[in-house]
Amino acid sequence: MSELTAQLVVEVMVKDITRSLGFYQALGFEIERSCETFAVLRWDNNYLFLAQMKAQSVSSNTLLANVRVIVPDVDLAWQRATSLGADVETPLTEQVYGLRDFTIRDPDGFGIRFAQLVESVESV
Repeated sequence: MSELTAQLVVEVMVKDITRSLGFYQALGFEIERSCETFAVLRWDNNYLFLAQMKAQSVSSNTLLANVRVIVPDVDLAWQRATSLGADVETPLTEQVYGLRDFTIRDPDGFGIRFAQLVESVESV
């Protein structure tokens, strides 16, 4: 299993990625990969994503965390979410990291990101 195919992954938005990486490593998480603004941490076969927030984007409405759910048909999930009138944070988009995904907010503002592996990446 890889980070792209893990069924459920929590992504936490952090103010200082370096500080957060040190904290999570001290707790026992292993760094799978990282860059200046994003990191993939692993605990056994489970993943945690850390994404650094842009300072100017932090407000009381800022999405601080989301759970990513891998689905077999992201278009169907998108159709279901929009027909429910879900609060769309990020519309359905093909991402450079190999997923088609979208993020909605639940009634309490927590993010739910539905994603499907892009077929061209699956065959790599």
